[in-house]
Amino acid sequence: MGSSLPIARAPSPAIIYASYLLAAAALGIILGLRMLSALLAGLLVYELVHSMAPLFGRKISGARARVIAVAALGATVVGLLILLILGAISLFRSEIGNPELLWQQQLMPLVEKARQQLPAIVVDHLPDSVEDLRVSAVELARKHAETLQVAGKGAARAFAHILIGLVLGAIIALSRTRPAHQVGPLAAALGLRCQRLAEAFHNIVFAQIKISLINTVCTAIFLLIVLPILGIHVPLAKTLVALTFAVGLLPVIGNLLSNTAVTIAALSVSLGVGIAALAFLIVIHKLEYFLNARIVGTQIHASAWELLIAMLVMEAAFGLPGVIAAPIYYAYLKCELEAQALI
Repeated sequence: MGSSLPIARAPSPAIIYASYLLAAAALGIILGLRMLSALLAGLLVYELVHSMAPLFGRKISGARARVIAVAALGATVVGLLILLILGAISLFRSEIGNPELLWQQQLMPLVEKARQQLPAIVVDHLPDSVEDLRVSAVELARKHAETLQVAGKGAARAFAHILIGLVLGAIIALSRTRPAHQVGPLAAALGLRCQRLAEAFHNIVFAQIKISLINTVCTAIFLLIVLPILGIHVPLAKTLVALTFAVGLLPVIGNLLSNTAVTIAALSVSLGVGIAALAFLIVIHKLEYFLNARIVGTQIHASAWELLIAMLVMEAAFGLPGVIAAPIYYAYLKCELEAQALI
């Protein structure tokens, strides 16, 4: 008699519950140890590789397709990082230019206009000249020198975590998945948790990228095309467009942050331009809710207010990393609950 392949054992309820607890603990530890950047980078590479592999797999084998996809993606990521760094340096040089001119031509006019529009109790605390503004900035930097130093180290650590996450994500995407009968029930249950987390990441992040791109294009048309045609030039317009895309990756709250920055910059030109910018951004803000309902909502079956509550709770518990992780964690939670037909 020929030997038959072993049959995969179905995990018991205890093992399934254990996998839920381990997954929840892992997600909490990642936030506690400030390793969220590594997780997000790894998930991004993993999802991109799996999205690219079928394109290569039409003509070559699956294993070779993954190798080519990882190699192509690795080269692309390195190239994009270099272009991003060079682009950021070029952008800030062109936008800021001479620091002396920045103080005199952009910051002080903003202060002067604020003096004309703000109450006297606020005006009394504003600097009277460029020198006073510079001294205040230097004094503020001196008082928070330790905080700035810690922030610099944190940024370097986050960048290192991102690189490690990219490598790990590529390695995991490249590795072959063992058949179900060759792994234990706990490993199989944990693999399912990871698969659903990756699906939640894919749904929320790639949908939010689409939303951020649309908002960024609308803001760029307003700041770089419409206003210049009318003879109005908002300071740091290109930087504001880049900021709109970056913070727009955060659902709901990102749009509010970019709107605030654009409105403040527009007010530095005139009160009328500030009001016009605010009116335009209100329309974009309404578009944000519509896009969230149509794109993100349809992907994870969540309303904008649900994501906002999740971000508020996670921010209270973990700070800024909690705000970034909240949409993904909430999407994963809903995915697990829906799989058990609990909601």
